[in-house]
Amino acid sequence: MHQLLGEYLGTALLILLGNGVVANVNLKHTYAHGSGWIVITFGWAMAVFVGVFVASKASGGHLNPAFTIALAAIGKFSWQLVPGYIAAQISGAMTGSLLVWLTFYQHYALPNESASIKATFCTEPAIRKYGWNLITEVIGAFVLVFAVFKMSDPAQSLGTLDALPVALVVLAIGLSLGGITGYAINPARDLGPRIMHSLLPIPGKGSSDWRYSWVPVIGPVIGGLLAGIVFQLTT
Repeated sequence: MHQLLGEYLGTALLILLGNGVVANVNLKHTYAHGSGWIVITFGWAMAVFVGVFVASKASGGHLNPAFTIALAAIGKFSWQLVPGYIAAQISGAMTGSLLVWLTFYQHYALPNESASIKATFCTEPAIRKYGWNLITEVIGAFVLVFAVFKMSDPAQSLGTLDALPVALVVLAIGLSLGGITGYAINPARDLGPRIMHSLLPIPGKGSSDWRYSWVPVIGPVIGGLLAGIVFQLTT
């Protein structure tokens, strides 16, 4: 339970701050409205830092089913713990998204474009081609998981700052690859908030786009598993 609580709280903070920066940029009448992609990518990187830092001691700070599954696949994590970790991650993501809604409640009440509202919850491709969108998510998640596996070497440890290089990897992915699909690279990060988007009473929110929802779930898992294979071949 201590581990699951760590994953739950870490993921909730990840989504509160990550989707919070998107809401800050996208929703009307915030001071940060329209401040752009650089603010979003830096905000998400700092969200990862906070989430991983908070959860690392209790649970290892996975916060991502793709990482949890890949870790189990290479024999460095118990398969018995995987379902509980994933449930904690998804429920934490739902909680974080609920907190974003509560924080920005007055701004959600104002007229906003449905695409801007949905972006504060879940991802959407810039060009909708499901096969290519899947490849993008696979590549992004591969970079994330492979880099984190390499950083897990004790010789590379920064002690209490181990969360920092993970955040920098997410920043690099967002700046370099993120503009194609919104770089979910984490099934819980997309699925939990997408569920909340479908449930919460937000004026003009539009569709939750369940037709696309499988891409940011399946893509990161494939990318993580491929990263695990390459990691084992290069270790």
